[in-house]
Amino acid sequence: MSAKLIDGKKVAELLRKQVRDDVDFWVSDGRRRPFLQVIQVGTDPGSTTYIRAKTRACEDVGIETGTDRLPDTISARELKQIIRGYNTNDKVDGILVQLPLPSHLSSHDVIESIDYRKDVDGFHPMNVGRLTVDQPTFRSCTPAGIFELFKHYSIPVKSKHAVVVGASNIVGSPMAIMLSRENSTGKATTTICHKFTKDLTQHTISADLLIVAAGQPNLIKGEMVREGVVVIDVGINRVADETSEKGYKLVGDCHFESVREKASWITPVPGGVGPMTVAMLMKNTLLAAKKSIYPEES
Repeated sequence: MSAKLIDGKKVAELLRKQVRDDVDFWVSDGRRRPFLQVIQVGTDPGSTTYIRAKTRACEDVGIETGTDRLPDTISARELKQIIRGYNTNDKVDGILVQLPLPSHLSSHDVIESIDYRKDVDGFHPMNVGRLTVDQPTFRSCTPAGIFELFKHYSIPVKSKHAVVVGASNIVGSPMAIMLSRENSTGKATTTICHKFTKDLTQHTISADLLIVAAGQPNLIKGEMVREGVVVIDVGINRVADETSEKGYKLVGDCHFESVREKASWITPVPGGVGPMTVAMLMKNTLLAAKKSIYPEES
């Protein structure tokens, strides 16, 4: 067996086209274009790359965007003051603070300072809480994108055993919540693990759906999964590669070659989950502009 590839680039382009058409219709009715404000603290190269991709996506779908590039010496008070300015700016629909932040800044504190109605990343405690109780909310972009992949490829979730490796607030925890909810997209029996889980293989080998977001290259090997498993590899890691001009290559949290031999479906790295995350950010920004999530407060 060799797994079929789940093409995140293709599905993301379909989603972006839907958003593009919706934005065009929205603007044709005399409304202003949605606006996404990005805030970058410091010069982390990974963050710069991500922001570039998000900016290109905004341009592609017709969403206006701006980026504040702030020094890594900025204080929490100064940063939150800037955020509060965007909270009260009616021309700003979505606010995205690029993570990670410098060590002297608390990401929880900074995220909580964003108006939850403009939290298009879906990280604010209000939005996480509403997700937990299955209420309308901005869903975290990566898990939401994974569910779009399940939908596109008709991969069933209901009654399956889903194992999530990784318990971050960005991917692992919201993914587990969404999988386990008794709604139209969930109803999976869900186990959440991480790279410190004792005898991790005992859990991963029983999975029908395996979502790996642990941030450790090649953590999951072929012998750790069963035949026919669906594997969603969220990890993106740089590892040294002397044969590459860049001196490195990108790999996931799964050992692709050995896992692919046993899986029925698998996401490649890159080109799997990453494009979906950006596409869902575009969708959330449009929803924020439409006040679709919190209409009673518009």
